[in-house]
Amino acid sequence: MLERLKQLLAASIDIKMTTQTNSELSIEVAYIAPLCDEKLVNEFIFVPFAKEIVSFRKELHTIPQYIKVHDPATWTELLLSGFVLIEADGEIYSFYAARIISDLSPVTTVENAIQGPQLALNEDVEKSLNLLRTMYPSPEFASEEHTLGYLSKTPVVLAYDQKRVDPVVLRNVRKKLTEIETEMIQAAGEIARELVGGRKHLFPTVLVTERPDRITRALAQGKITLLIKGSRFGLILPATFFDFMHAVEDDYESFWMTRTLLILRYIAVILTVVLPAIYIALASYNPELVRVQLAFSVNGSRAAVPYPSFIEVMLMLFMIEALVEASTRLPRYIGSTATTVGGLILGQAAQQAGLVSSIMIIVTSVVAISNFVVPINPLMTSVRFLKYTLIPLAVFFGISGVTVGFFAILVYMCNLRSFGKPYLRIFGDLQKQQGDIGQVNSK
Repeated sequence: MLERLKQLLAASIDIKMTTQTNSELSIEVAYIAPLCDEKLVNEFIFVPFAKEIVSFRKELHTIPQYIKVHDPATWTELLLSGFVLIEADGEIYSFYAARIISDLSPVTTVENAIQGPQLALNEDVEKSLNLLRTMYPSPEFASEEHTLGYLSKTPVVLAYDQKRVDPVVLRNVRKKLTEIETEMIQAAGEIARELVGGRKHLFPTVLVTERPDRITRALAQGKITLLIKGSRFGLILPATFFDFMHAVEDDYESFWMTRTLLILRYIAVILTVVLPAIYIALASYNPELVRVQLAFSVNGSRAAVPYPSFIEVMLMLFMIEALVEASTRLPRYIGSTATTVGGLILGQAAQQAGLVSSIMIIVTSVVAISNFVVPINPLMTSVRFLKYTLIPLAVFFGISGVTVGFFAILVYMCNLRSFGKPYLRIFGDLQKQQGDIGQVNSK
């Protein structure tokens, strides 16, 4: 039985196969550890078999929990459903020992969704594997364990679909994991930084997530995931720009609704990056590009401002960045209230004092709101940084500098790679991608 199961199931650290022998008979036992309750397995199988107080052969025939399995085609389905398979005297028996931990798992706090699963990954890797195995019951699910950190000795589980994964990417990831040389690994972000190495990317190339449903969809697309003991976040790689702009609820809404929201996110990202620089260019260098009424309105609102437009922009952006950091560091119960009140009071007082214009308040608000439309936090942080790269170009070259700078960002993204895969993919077609992966694997 064990030899046949090794052919049916992908090699994985969580699949337990053992042979036990006592004075009466020899048995073979197989089960998937994260899906089964180890206490039940020991209490009803290993301990009675080892003590030999009662004939285990007799228990197999008399206790109703042991069900004889006649069709070998159902072995993998039984294992993936939380059953233990026992082979004795040439007969196969199943014993139900599933472990349900859904009510013990934490709920999502970072990637919230109205629809869909509300469970998050667990700091216990075995419980996280339980969630993934339950949501992705495929015999091709494979996992292997690595240890990172000279001092921390942190266990890291590499999980993937053996049939769909790109073997070149898998070898690359394994190589990078073996090359990590650090003392402490305690969070998913540390591993993501070590995997990237010495390259300082402007955009994240490894997706950090807490949602098991996002991970299982990534496994179905041939991606690789990393689970870290002691961290509620896992890593998905390779990752494209679309993966960071894709919210989990896009899989649960209608097609046109999700495409509309996706386009809204892209527009919001563009506004976040270019709007402060465009304000500087139009207010100080290229007012002829807009209607006369709008140019008069912009410059009229700045009549009382005593310094150039770029200082006004930097002052307001500094205030927004400080409020965002304060909302992150303050206690949860007072953070949102304190930052909201602080932003309203500071913005209104600055405008009334003539330190900033009223249109600058509108621009700052649009930039702040648009930045939070991005569903993945690492990309949100990168977009927050990008707008500062265009401001010097707007100061010295006006709207021409903004255009060239934005084009340079697009060229950089086109040249960026995530573990050998092109980064700039703004739309995703899951069925087409699965077909492409299947063709690659067949070749």
